[in-house]
Amino acid sequence: MCKGLATLPATCLKSAKDIKHKISFLLQKPEHQAADQKQMKEKTAAAAAAAKRVPTAAEVEKWKESFSHVMNSETGRTVFTSFLKSEFSEENIDFWLACEDYKKSTTSKLATRAKQIYQQYVEADSPNEVNLDAATREETRQNMENACPSCFNEAQKMIYILMEKDSYRRFLNSKLIQDLSQTHSDIAQMKKKKSNCDCTENRQALAGGA
Repeated sequence: MCKGLATLPATCLKSAKDIKHKISFLLQKPEHQAADQKQMKEKTAAAAAAAKRVPTAAEVEKWKESFSHVMNSETGRTVFTSFLKSEFSEENIDFWLACEDYKKSTTSKLATRAKQIYQQYVEADSPNEVNLDAATREETRQNMENACPSCFNEAQKMIYILMEKDSYRRFLNSKLIQDLSQTHSDIAQMKKKKSNCDCTENRQALAGGA
């Protein structure tokens, strides 16, 4: 019998659970006051659902390839958000997501929603002010006078680039990603050893029955 692997599954599962709990804990930190409570609740619910599972090895490898893979994945955005929370800079992705939601707003709600986002993230000394240069901030303010789906495009693009060139690099080197990669490496080794063990046992069983 192959008994040396008895503790491996428990070890790997514990590591995976630790990562899941870490993500969940960070996501449960008190949020800043939301401009739109309903959208915030929906976003929090989606994030909590995504945090309930550990990302697959394939997902983690994709995230390492490019920032766009992170942002195009719901689980990727959830894990990246938890990282930004640990750095106290989650306002950047909150703003980016708010802009994405804004583009889906009905025409009748554009002006109201644009004002909320501006006062929440763009205006100087706003509750969750993002890092924009003066020109972009002023351009965004002027765009609000005739609110349309694209009035935050330039500001959103600037924050995306900021996250890609700054936060994303630290994200790749973070303990969170390292732990995820190590967990999948441990699981892969466990499966390989278990497979080798099964083959050995099968050969022994065949030899014993011969």
